Amino acid sequence: MFESLGEKLESVFRRLRGHGKLTEKNIEDALREVRLALLEADVNFKVVKEFVDRVKGQSLGQEVLASLTPGQQLIKIVHTELIALLGGERTELNLAAAPPVVIMLVGLNGAGKTTTAGKLARYLKTELRRSPYLVPADTYRPAAIEQLRIVAKEIGIPVHPTPQDGTATDPVAIASAGVEAARRNASDVVIIDTAGRLQINDELMGELERMKAAIHPHQVVLVADAMTGQEAVNVANGFHNRIGVDGVILTKIEGDARGGAALSLRAVTGKPILFVGVGEKLDALEAFYPDRAASRILGMGDMLSLIEKAEKLYDQNQAEALEKKLRKNQLTLEDFQEQLRMVKKLGSITDVVAMLPGGKKLMQGADME
Repeated sequence: MFESLGEKLESVFRRLRGHGKLTEKNIEDALREVRLALLEADVNFKVVKEFVDRVKGQSLGQEVLASLTPGQQLIKIVHTELIALLGGERTELNLAAAPPVVIMLVGLNGAGKTTTAGKLARYLKTELRRSPYLVPADTYRPAAIEQLRIVAKEIGIPVHPTPQDGTATDPVAIASAGVEAARRNASDVVIIDTAGRLQINDELMGELERMKAAIHPHQVVLVADAMTGQEAVNVANGFHNRIGVDGVILTKIEGDARGGAALSLRAVTGKPILFVGVGEKLDALEAFYPDRAASRILGMGDMLSLIEKAEKLYDQNQAEALEKKLRKNQLTLEDFQEQLRMVKKLGSITDVVAMLPGGKKLMQGADME
């Protein structure tokens, strides 16, 4: 999602090489390009202005450290400000309340709420060892209930038996019944999948307000399509002003989204990005870390995410067994083939290399100095 922005920022910083000090002139020139790069990435113009002003204020008059070039010094400042812009620290789902914890998913048509409900349920089950319960409360979209049932079956999670014959027409009643059923089922998390709607649709937004008043969700999470760019920020504001939003899940960031939504959401709405959808498969949901996202934007890689991926696919016993074989010079072709399979599960070579520091330059065949 941030590839184009990262390339433009890297080009800006490269031009600063050879200067002994960050002067007002070269800072102005560099930040003018940074401003344009952010605006082209569809970042909110007010956010861009405040961001550039903060970077300029910290940069003026700073002597370059002995081991750093001006470009690297400015990168350090921009990196720190990007982390702050994206939210500072990782924000977790609030699951501390007495069970069942109720999470209500809201959003526009086509944002991917039903699939995200399944992804989130799988994440809670596999990563946090919780017992989620899915409630299909979308009675407007044809086959929405059946879609969630199929997803729930695939990941082995119970789903509320919402009738599909048209007899259950009140989403508020369905959500209330689902919470009670989860309590009887001893599930500790309930995920309510609501109908997609426009934030300006008073009737449907009123329905969400009634649902929230009836089930008292512990968290209202907006599912927003990163492909919509700046409009995702307007959507978040629209939902938050009517029903109150506690966090955001950004979907479809693996596409050609320019990154403006992610960089603007926290600053404009004050609401954190909790997760990002990185693909269509049910395991393609990742926790959002502002510091890691900032590092990726600036081409610093994301070793922590790469290590976490590897740890999920390869346990300690396998690693130790392979190490012993390597030390004894007993590595076989079958072992090598298994290693290739594990690397393939990490994703494409492009994705893996992009997580390495300097990986973008390597892929471009650029100078590695």
